[in-house]
Amino acid sequence: MDDHRMPLAVSPAPRADPPTAADERTMLTSWLDWHRATVRTKCAGLDPRQATAAPLATSPLMTVAGVVSHLSWVEHFWFEVVMLGRPDQLPSSSENPDREWRPGDVPLAELLQAYERRTDRSRAVTARLELDSAARVELPDQGRVSLRWVLVHMLEETARHNGHLDLLRESADGATGE
Repeated sequence: MDDHRMPLAVSPAPRADPPTAADERTMLTSWLDWHRATVRTKCAGLDPRQATAAPLATSPLMTVAGVVSHLSWVEHFWFEVVMLGRPDQLPSSSENPDREWRPGDVPLAELLQAYERRTDRSRAVTARLELDSAARVELPDQGRVSLRWVLVHMLEETARHNGHLDLLRESADGATGE
């Protein structure tokens, strides 16, 4: 990052508790949105050094910024590439397969803005498809998954990485919480 650019502050996201009783679509999307908002909440108040620290010796790619970047690309892949058949823009390559985990000097606030733009697009895709809608792209191991499968997978993926963010955040400044 250039010295003349001050990092943008990251504030927590408002989180609405998912309903205790609802139809399947509402339950899936509400829980996914809660976990998406938790990503931002886990990042609130971190300075650039904390956002890029890799405190786990066995996982040098595991940084707060790396997790946010990865989650952004996961949203792109499952909703835009798999469900809609759009071109994959993932920055990874055979020479650098973990590129989405290495956001470089992109400030955390900008990574979160990109993530939120991608989640907005994912919500738009979800709103116009039925839960049983088949993906346009056939996957080698899963075949043509449904939107329902993608939503459940994204719940699992985002919740799992929120666990990583919990650990990274506690390592950064001792902050804990849901």
